[in-house]
Amino acid sequence: MAYLSAVTLLWAFSFSLIGVYLAGQVDAWFSVVTRVALASLVFLPFLRFNNLHLKLALKLMVVGAFQLGLMYCFYYQSFLYLSVPEVLLFTVFTPVYVTLIYDLAHRRFSPWYLLTALIAVLGAVVIKFATVNPNFLLGFMIVQGANLCFAIGQTGYKVIMEREKTDIPQHTVFGMFYLGALCVALPAWLLLGNPDKLPTTDLQWGILVYLGTIASGLGYFLWNKGGTLVNAGALAIMNNALVPAGIIVNVLIWNRDAHIGTLLAGGAIIMASLWLNETWVKRKVEQSRLADA
Repeated sequence: MAYLSAVTLLWAFSFSLIGVYLAGQVDAWFSVVTRVALASLVFLPFLRFNNLHLKLALKLMVVGAFQLGLMYCFYYQSFLYLSVPEVLLFTVFTPVYVTLIYDLAHRRFSPWYLLTALIAVLGAVVIKFATVNPNFLLGFMIVQGANLCFAIGQTGYKVIMEREKTDIPQHTVFGMFYLGALCVALPAWLLLGNPDKLPTTDLQWGILVYLGTIASGLGYFLWNKGGTLVNAGALAIMNNALVPAGIIVNVLIWNRDAHIGTLLAGGAIIMASLWLNETWVKRKVEQSRLADA
Protein backbone atom coordinates (compact mmCIF):
# COMPACT_ATOMS: atom_id res chain seq x y z
CA MET A 1 0.00 0.00 0.00
CA ALA A 2 2.94 2.35 0.59
CA TYR A 3 3.76 2.53 -3.13
CA LEU A 4 0.15 3.18 -4.13
CA SER A 5 -0.33 5.81 -1.42
CA ALA A 6 2.85 7.65 -2.40
CA VAL A 7 1.86 7.74 -6.08
CA THR A 8 -1.64 8.89 -5.16
CA LEU A 9 -0.13 11.97 -3.52
CA LEU A 10 2.21 12.45 -6.47
CA TRP A 11 -0.53 12.22 -9.09
CA ALA A 12 -2.92 14.45 -7.11
CA PHE A 13 -1.12 17.44 -8.60
CA SER A 14 -1.12 16.17 -12.18
CA PHE A 15 -4.83 16.75 -12.83
CA SER A 16 -4.66 20.43 -11.95
CA LEU A 17 -1.33 21.04 -13.68
CA ILE A 18 -2.79 19.69 -16.91
CA GLY A 19 -6.17 21.35 -16.55
CA VAL A 20 -4.84 24.77 -15.54
CA TYR A 21 -1.62 25.17 -17.53
CA LEU A 22 -1.72 22.80 -20.52
CA ALA A 23 -5.28 21.99 -21.63
CA GLY A 24 -6.35 24.17 -24.55
CA GLN A 25 -2.97 25.91 -24.60
CA VAL A 26 -0.51 23.16 -25.55
CA ASP A 27 -1.34 20.54 -28.18
CA ALA A 28 -2.62 17.49 -26.33
CA TRP A 29 -0.84 15.03 -28.62
CA PHE A 30 2.47 16.82 -28.09
CA SER A 31 1.93 16.67 -24.33
CA VAL A 32 1.31 12.92 -24.58
CA VAL A 33 4.37 12.09 -26.68
CA THR A 34 6.60 14.35 -24.56
CA ARG A 35 5.54 12.70 -21.30
CA VAL A 36 5.98 9.20 -22.71
CA ALA A 37 9.36 9.99 -24.30
CA LEU A 38 10.72 11.53 -21.10
CA ALA A 39 9.45 8.59 -19.04
CA SER A 40 11.21 6.23 -21.45
CA LEU A 41 14.48 8.10 -21.01
CA VAL A 42 14.20 7.68 -17.24
CA PHE A 43 14.01 3.88 -17.35
CA LEU A 44 15.95 2.89 -20.46
CA PRO A 45 19.30 3.09 -18.59
CA PHE A 46 18.01 0.43 -16.16
CA LEU A 47 16.90 -1.96 -18.92
CA ARG A 48 18.63 -5.35 -18.76
CA PHE A 49 17.90 -7.64 -21.69
CA ASN A 50 19.28 -10.68 -19.88
CA ASN A 51 16.18 -10.44 -17.64
CA LEU A 52 13.87 -10.38 -20.65
CA HIS A 53 12.56 -12.98 -23.04
CA LEU A 54 10.66 -12.02 -26.18
CA LYS A 55 7.23 -12.99 -24.83
CA LEU A 56 7.67 -10.95 -21.66
CA ALA A 57 9.00 -7.95 -23.60
CA LEU A 58 5.98 -7.97 -25.91
CA LYS A 59 3.55 -8.33 -22.99
CA LEU A 60 5.10 -5.35 -21.19
CA MET A 61 4.92 -3.29 -24.37
CA VAL A 62 1.25 -4.13 -24.79
CA VAL A 63 0.33 -3.12 -21.23
CA GLY A 64 2.37 0.07 -21.66
CA ALA A 65 0.58 0.81 -24.93
CA PHE A 66 -2.76 0.54 -23.12
CA GLN A 67 -2.03 2.02 -19.69
CA LEU A 68 0.13 4.93 -20.79
CA GLY A 69 -0.12 5.39 -24.56
CA LEU A 70 -3.81 4.94 -25.32
CA MET A 71 -4.88 6.15 -21.87
CA TYR A 72 -3.08 9.47 -22.34
CA CYS A 73 -4.60 9.86 -25.82
CA PHE A 74 -8.06 9.77 -24.22
CA TYR A 75 -7.09 11.52 -20.99
CA TYR A 76 -5.65 14.71 -22.48
CA GLN A 77 -8.57 15.13 -24.86
CA SER A 78 -11.01 14.98 -21.93
CA PHE A 79 -9.69 18.24 -20.51
CA LEU A 80 -10.90 20.03 -23.65
CA TYR A 81 -14.49 19.21 -22.64
CA LEU A 82 -14.44 18.93 -18.86
CA SER A 83 -13.18 20.80 -15.81
CA VAL A 84 -10.61 19.19 -13.50
CA PRO A 85 -13.24 18.13 -10.90
CA GLU A 86 -15.41 16.65 -13.68
CA VAL A 87 -12.51 14.60 -15.04
CA LEU A 88 -11.89 13.37 -11.51
CA LEU A 89 -15.56 12.53 -11.04
CA PHE A 90 -15.74 10.49 -14.23
CA THR A 91 -12.77 8.33 -13.21
CA VAL A 92 -14.85 6.70 -10.47
CA PHE A 93 -15.63 3.63 -12.56
CA THR A 94 -11.97 2.57 -12.86
CA PRO A 95 -12.11 0.31 -9.74
CA VAL A 96 -14.98 -1.65 -11.27
CA TYR A 97 -13.00 -2.16 -14.47
CA VAL A 98 -9.95 -3.28 -12.48
CA THR A 99 -11.81 -5.94 -10.49
CA LEU A 100 -13.73 -7.28 -13.49
CA ILE A 101 -10.65 -7.44 -15.76
CA TYR A 102 -8.56 -9.10 -13.06
CA ASP A 103 -11.21 -11.76 -12.48
CA LEU A 104 -11.61 -12.25 -16.23
CA ALA A 105 -7.87 -12.88 -16.53
CA HIS A 106 -8.16 -15.58 -13.87
CA ARG A 107 -11.45 -16.95 -15.27
CA ARG A 108 -13.37 -16.32 -12.10
CA PHE A 109 -15.69 -13.78 -10.51
CA SER A 110 -15.20 -12.33 -7.00
CA PRO A 111 -18.36 -10.43 -6.05
CA TRP A 112 -16.78 -9.25 -2.78
CA TYR A 113 -14.03 -7.32 -4.58
CA LEU A 114 -16.67 -5.85 -6.86
CA LEU A 115 -18.69 -4.83 -3.80
CA THR A 116 -15.79 -2.92 -2.25
CA ALA A 117 -15.04 -1.28 -5.59
CA LEU A 118 -18.66 -0.14 -5.91
CA ILE A 119 -18.53 1.29 -2.37
CA ALA A 120 -15.44 3.25 -3.42
CA VAL A 121 -17.34 4.46 -6.50
CA LEU A 122 -20.13 5.68 -4.18
CA GLY A 123 -17.61 7.62 -2.13
CA ALA A 124 -16.14 9.29 -5.20
CA VAL A 125 -19.59 10.22 -6.52
CA VAL A 126 -20.50 11.76 -3.15
CA ILE A 127 -17.40 13.96 -3.37
CA LYS A 128 -18.27 15.61 -6.65
CA PHE A 129 -21.86 15.40 -7.76
CA ALA A 130 -22.78 18.69 -9.33
CA THR A 131 -24.19 20.21 -12.52
CA VAL A 132 -21.84 19.46 -15.41
CA ASN A 133 -21.26 21.45 -18.59
CA PRO A 134 -23.07 20.70 -21.90
CA ASN A 135 -20.13 18.64 -23.18
CA PHE A 136 -20.36 16.25 -20.27
CA LEU A 137 -21.59 13.24 -22.28
CA LEU A 138 -18.74 13.37 -24.80
CA GLY A 139 -16.30 14.12 -22.00
CA PHE A 140 -17.69 11.24 -19.98
CA MET A 141 -17.19 8.78 -22.84
CA ILE A 142 -13.63 9.99 -23.43
CA VAL A 143 -12.77 9.58 -19.75
CA GLN A 144 -14.25 6.06 -19.76
CA GLY A 145 -11.92 5.21 -22.62
CA ALA A 146 -9.02 6.43 -20.49
CA ASN A 147 -10.31 4.52 -17.45
CA LEU A 148 -10.62 1.28 -19.39
CA CYS A 149 -7.11 1.57 -20.84
CA PHE A 150 -5.67 2.41 -17.41
CA ALA A 151 -7.43 -0.58 -15.86
CA ILE A 152 -6.33 -2.96 -18.62
CA GLY A 153 -2.73 -1.84 -18.25
CA GLN A 154 -2.33 -2.03 -14.48
CA THR A 155 -4.31 -5.26 -14.21
CA GLY A 156 -2.37 -6.79 -17.11
CA TYR A 157 0.93 -5.88 -15.48
CA LYS A 158 -0.15 -7.42 -12.19
CA VAL A 159 -1.18 -10.66 -13.90
CA ILE A 160 2.05 -10.81 -15.94
CA MET A 161 4.23 -10.42 -12.86
CA GLU A 162 2.18 -12.99 -10.96
CA ARG A 163 2.68 -15.54 -13.72
CA GLU A 164 6.41 -14.94 -14.24
CA LYS A 165 8.33 -17.87 -12.81
CA THR A 166 11.54 -16.00 -12.02
CA ASP A 167 11.95 -13.19 -9.52
CA ILE A 168 12.87 -10.42 -11.95
CA PRO A 169 13.88 -7.00 -10.57
CA GLN A 170 11.01 -5.04 -12.05
CA HIS A 171 13.01 -1.87 -12.70
CA THR A 172 15.28 -3.80 -15.09
CA VAL A 173 12.43 -4.64 -17.48
CA PHE A 174 10.03 -1.71 -17.02
CA GLY A 175 11.63 0.26 -19.84
CA MET A 176 9.71 -1.99 -22.26
CA PHE A 177 6.48 -0.65 -20.75
CA TYR A 178 7.40 2.87 -21.84
CA LEU A 179 8.59 1.75 -25.27
CA GLY A 180 5.18 0.18 -25.81
CA ALA A 181 3.51 3.45 -24.87
CA LEU A 182 5.81 5.33 -27.24
CA CYS A 183 4.66 3.07 -30.09
CA VAL A 184 1.21 4.60 -29.61
CA ALA A 185 2.08 8.17 -28.62
CA LEU A 186 4.55 8.94 -31.41
CA PRO A 187 2.29 7.96 -34.35
CA ALA A 188 -0.61 9.80 -32.67
CA TRP A 189 1.44 12.99 -32.51
CA LEU A 190 2.71 12.64 -36.10
CA LEU A 191 -0.80 12.01 -37.44
CA LEU A 192 -2.94 14.28 -35.25
CA GLY A 193 -0.62 16.78 -33.58
CA ASN A 194 -0.63 20.52 -34.20
CA PRO A 195 2.97 21.86 -34.36
CA ASP A 196 1.63 25.41 -34.02
CA LYS A 197 0.54 24.74 -30.43
CA LEU A 198 3.80 23.81 -28.76
CA PRO A 199 4.62 25.14 -25.26
CA THR A 200 5.38 28.85 -25.32
CA THR A 201 6.49 29.50 -21.74
CA ASP A 202 9.17 28.12 -19.44
CA LEU A 203 6.40 27.15 -17.00
CA GLN A 204 4.68 24.96 -19.59
CA TRP A 205 7.95 23.28 -20.52
CA GLY A 206 8.78 22.80 -16.86
CA ILE A 207 5.42 21.20 -16.16
CA LEU A 208 5.88 18.79 -19.08
CA VAL A 209 9.35 17.84 -17.85
CA TYR A 210 7.99 17.23 -14.35
CA LEU A 211 5.02 15.23 -15.62
CA GLY A 212 7.22 13.15 -17.91
CA THR A 213 10.11 12.35 -15.59
CA ILE A 214 8.44 12.27 -12.17
CA ALA A 215 4.68 11.77 -12.53
CA SER A 216 5.02 9.32 -15.44
CA GLY A 217 8.58 8.05 -15.27
CA LEU A 218 8.65 7.36 -11.55
CA GLY A 219 4.92 7.27 -10.88
CA TYR A 220 3.86 4.48 -13.22
CA PHE A 221 6.67 2.19 -12.12
CA LEU A 222 5.84 2.63 -8.44
CA TRP A 223 2.11 2.29 -9.09
CA ASN A 224 2.42 -0.91 -11.09
CA LYS A 225 4.95 -2.41 -8.70
CA GLY A 226 2.67 -1.51 -5.80
CA GLY A 227 -0.19 -3.20 -7.64
CA THR A 228 1.72 -6.49 -7.62
CA LEU A 229 2.01 -6.33 -3.82
CA VAL A 230 -1.70 -5.97 -2.97
CA ASN A 231 -4.87 -7.86 -3.85
CA ALA A 232 -7.12 -6.79 -6.71
CA GLY A 233 -9.65 -5.23 -4.32
CA ALA A 234 -7.10 -2.89 -2.73
CA LEU A 235 -5.70 -1.95 -6.13
CA ALA A 236 -9.18 -1.10 -7.37
CA ILE A 237 -9.97 1.04 -4.34
CA MET A 238 -6.70 2.98 -4.49
CA ASN A 239 -7.65 4.09 -7.99
CA ASN A 240 -10.43 6.15 -6.41
CA ALA A 241 -8.24 7.58 -3.68
CA LEU A 242 -7.02 9.87 -6.47
CA VAL A 243 -10.41 11.58 -6.51
CA PRO A 244 -10.35 13.24 -3.05
CA ALA A 245 -6.59 13.81 -3.30
CA GLY A 246 -6.93 15.52 -6.67
CA ILE A 247 -9.85 17.69 -5.59
CA ILE A 248 -8.10 18.72 -2.35
CA VAL A 249 -5.08 19.90 -4.33
CA ASN A 250 -7.30 21.64 -6.85
CA VAL A 251 -9.21 23.46 -4.10
CA LEU A 252 -6.30 24.44 -1.88
CA ILE A 253 -3.96 25.67 -4.61
CA TRP A 254 -6.19 26.77 -7.47
CA ASN A 255 -9.22 27.79 -5.41
CA ARG A 256 -11.79 25.77 -7.30
CA ASP A 257 -15.24 25.53 -5.77
CA ALA A 258 -15.88 22.41 -3.74
CA HIS A 259 -18.06 21.42 -0.81
CA ILE A 260 -15.75 20.44 2.04
CA GLY A 261 -18.50 18.46 3.75
CA THR A 262 -19.13 16.21 0.74
CA LEU A 263 -15.38 15.87 0.21
CA LEU A 264 -14.93 14.59 3.75
CA ALA A 265 -17.98 12.32 3.50
CA GLY A 266 -16.86 10.80 0.22
CA GLY A 267 -13.31 10.37 1.44
CA ALA A 268 -14.60 8.58 4.54
CA ILE A 269 -16.62 6.17 2.36
CA ILE A 270 -13.56 5.39 0.23
CA MET A 271 -11.42 4.76 3.32
CA ALA A 272 -14.21 2.56 4.75
CA SER A 273 -14.21 0.48 1.57
CA LEU A 274 -10.43 0.06 1.88
CA TRP A 275 -10.78 -0.98 5.54
CA LEU A 276 -13.55 -3.45 4.62
CA ASN A 277 -11.36 -4.93 1.90
CA GLU A 278 -8.29 -5.35 4.11
CA THR A 279 -10.06 -6.64 7.24
CA TRP A 280 -12.86 -8.80 5.87
CA VAL A 281 -13.10 -9.18 2.08
CA LYS A 282 -9.48 -10.26 1.60
CA ARG A 283 -9.91 -13.05 4.16
CA LYS A 284 -13.31 -14.02 2.74
CA VAL A 285 -11.98 -14.42 -0.80
CA GLU A 286 -8.93 -16.40 0.34
CA GLN A 287 -11.13 -18.78 2.35
CA SER A 288 -13.46 -19.24 -0.61
CA ARG A 289 -10.59 -20.10 -2.96
CA LEU A 290 -9.06 -22.54 -0.47
CA ALA A 291 -12.43 -24.27 -0.20
CA ASP A 292 -12.65 -24.55 -3.99
CA ALA A 293 -9.08 -25.86 -4.34
